[in-house]
Amino acid sequence: MPAASVTPTDLSITPRDRRFARESKPGRWWHGGDPFATAFYNALSATFPKGEAFFVESVRAFRDGAPAKLAEEIKGFTTQEAIHSREHAAFNKAAVDGGYDLKPLEDQVQRRLDFINSKPPIAAVASTMALEHFTAIFAHQLLADPRHLADAEPEARAMWRWHAIEEIEHKGVAHDTWLHATRHWPRGKRWKVKANVMLLATRNFTVDRTRGAIELLRQDGITGFKAWFGLLKFMWVSPGMMRKIFGAWAAFFLPGFHPWNEDDRHLIDRYEAEAALGIQSAKKVRRAA
Repeated sequence: MPAASVTPTDLSITPRDRRFARESKPGRWWHGGDPFATAFYNALSATFPKGEAFFVESVRAFRDGAPAKLAEEIKGFTTQEAIHSREHAAFNKAAVDGGYDLKPLEDQVQRRLDFINSKPPIAAVASTMALEHFTAIFAHQLLADPRHLADAEPEARAMWRWHAIEEIEHKGVAHDTWLHATRHWPRGKRWKVKANVMLLATRNFTVDRTRGAIELLRQDGITGFKAWFGLLKFMWVSPGMMRKIFGAWAAFFLPGFHPWNEDDRHLIDRYEAEAALGIQSAKKVRRAA
């Protein structure tokens, strides 16, 4: 590859086949009784079943002929993403059972995907690369700052944290697939295309997720200034997820950028240590009972 991958050579992409929101389903305002926080995350979740299926197909299209390491990472990526799609479908069903209509949000996702799929396959992998950077920096922020999910119901918090560690784990796959697919391109062309795709993806992501959350708030009877003020405050001020990821988002445009320029596997290690401790505690409770 003319632009080198810096994905750690000892990285292992390990699908963790877990299930959520089956027996213990999240409540309507599952994020601490806060309609704005709940609407933001529900609007994001509504994109995943269709969106991650799209990611899988866009990357898989370039697996043949890829270096052996990348081909293996693509396999792990596609397995993880398929499980994510399944679990967010279950999470979204719980939202629908709670009274929300997610169809307007899902239809908007489909319109975006139909447009991208009308283009050559390289457009799909470029879009996946840009959106995977979004999911990776969201995931980093969710795990690095526990306050983002501190008020969420345990089952919902567990699902989002589980999803986050796998997004970090496979954050370089779409980028490396892009490097492989464009290996014969001049560096200038590669940068120009990826920058333009990221700007478009950013515009669509921000506008669509905001409008989706506003629609869910409307279904809660929260409209007008109250809806916009509460949502934008949550997104940009406190806790301000969109503001806090800005630096990591901007790094995408730097020469030599690669998602693994920041090795944040310590967040995965911390999660797995906490998960193991939780399992041990549960076993002790059962033995005591």
